[in-house]
Amino acid sequence: MGVSENRGSLPLRAASQMASRVLNPGGQPSEKALREAVEGKVLLVTGASYGIGEATASKLGAAGGTVLLVARSRDRLEGVAQHISQAGGTALVYPTDMSDADQVGALADAVLERHGHVDVVVNNAGKSIRRSLELSSDRFHDFERTIAVNYLGPVKLVLALLPSMRASGGGHIVNVSTSGVRMPPAPRWSAYVASKSAFDVFIRTVALEAAGDGVTVSSVYMPLVHTRMSAPTPAFRYMPGLSADEAAGLVCKAVVERPREISPWWVGPLEAGSAVTRLPWETAMGIWNRVSGDTASASRKERTPTTET
Repeated sequence: MGVSENRGSLPLRAASQMASRVLNPGGQPSEKALREAVEGKVLLVTGASYGIGEATASKLGAAGGTVLLVARSRDRLEGVAQHISQAGGTALVYPTDMSDADQVGALADAVLERHGHVDVVVNNAGKSIRRSLELSSDRFHDFERTIAVNYLGPVKLVLALLPSMRASGGGHIVNVSTSGVRMPPAPRWSAYVASKSAFDVFIRTVALEAAGDGVTVSSVYMPLVHTRMSAPTPAFRYMPGLSADEAAGLVCKAVVERPREISPWWVGPLEAGSAVTRLPWETAMGIWNRVSGDTASASRKERTPTTET
């Protein structure tokens, strides 16, 4: 899970850890607060086989929640479920490809038949693609697959589960998003950020329409998180970021406190100032685009530098 812990010299690692603490938008709740929020509740976590999803599911299970684990790999999910069970928690496995609408529909049917409703949905599954438009002209499928996992699949799941949440008079949806959707665009991230932005707008609209029925929504705009999803981009390995466990702590904070959003301190000012800084930002990113280049894996026709959980 995640990138190698060997990120350079001890001073470099210490500097990275200090920067990570600055990036962290607020830590995680106490064990007592988390247990009070989730004990006896049914919580569904997508992308639960690795990284943030696995760490989140483990924390929720340890706090007494019944965790429904969703991802493509049954073997990985069963391993996560066993870990949660050994720690005294309860976890059930629901292998599902979030890019397949029929599978997502079947997932919702199975969950509702068994549990009646879900108290908390953590939308965490994602597909990341970093590739320039120059190399994407004959790869429309990159955009199709990204939008399927990051937007269409989660929309299908929310639409299927939302009626039971509203009928029960409560429920909470946590969207694990990226700070990139609130920042000026950066080269090579068109497929990923566009798909995450689409779901961000959708789920904020859900928050407006479902609030009267007691359903709440939290969007967690993550900074860089060192997981297997970020690993294919070499530069990220040396940049400060959160660990999967730290990121899971933010998700748990959203579950407990139910804020409208959680984001790094610098996202708001950057977003507000984007109109003023648009020209210099685009100029800087244009220069970066010319001097940086695609990764080797992005340039290979037979492979795609994507990661999905």
